[in-house]
Amino acid sequence: METGGFGEAWDLLFHPPVAHRGLWSPDGAPENSLGAFQAACAAGYGIELDVQLSADGEAMVFHDGKLARMTGAAGRVNDHSAADLGEMWLAGTDERIPTLLETLALIGHRAMVHVELKTPFGEVGPLEQRVHEVIADHNGPLCVIGFNPYSHAWFADRYPGVLRGLDSYSYVQAPKMAEAQRRAFADLEHVEIARPHFLALGLDMLPSARAAEYRAKGYPVVAWTVRSPEEWDAVKDGCDNLIFEGFAPEQDGRA
Repeated sequence: METGGFGEAWDLLFHPPVAHRGLWSPDGAPENSLGAFQAACAAGYGIELDVQLSADGEAMVFHDGKLARMTGAAGRVNDHSAADLGEMWLAGTDERIPTLLETLALIGHRAMVHVELKTPFGEVGPLEQRVHEVIADHNGPLCVIGFNPYSHAWFADRYPGVLRGLDSYSYVQAPKMAEAQRRAFADLEHVEIARPHFLALGLDMLPSARAAEYRAKGYPVVAWTVRSPEEWDAVKDGCDNLIFEGFAPEQDGRA
């Protein structure tokens, strides 16, 4: 696999470890907040974050499909304008929902950023386009990740210079997915559609022969979401880095 064009971003896939939704904590900065991203930068970690479109087409940094858990507000991200979302408090703190643009402006060149696109099936295009408009002017290392293989294919066809990582897991908990598709995704058959540069795999499929096969083919494997040193010890021999929360892994990414 050709990786020379990615430079620093490729090297940073392997270390340091990546803070899941930033370096957040229940009694500190909430997940996917500017405070959590600032904390990750200060600690020397990479950053994983989630993006969705607002009603007026802005890329907002927020994970859940519904707003209730993190803000107490009704509805979904795409029910509200970017301005309205930017006024919503996160988890009762003084942090608010940030845009991807202001998030990357804060991070700058201080951390590798994994931008996870939360694109629903059948809706590929608008979020990808807005994310590309934002990241095109970013001066720091980053990659795009996500579970929708057609989102990755969109980037591969239009902007192949963007580093891409396909998220996947066992798909046991995927009741809305057709059984044939669930089995295919669990077996990583959608890698052919996505054409990623690396894989971000859930702990429920690590270690596995299929993951080892792709790693041997030259696809680095990043494990998610690792919540203890013991979980990392169980899979690290077959992985190249980790996305973590709830503990502080060593900075070489191999603990």
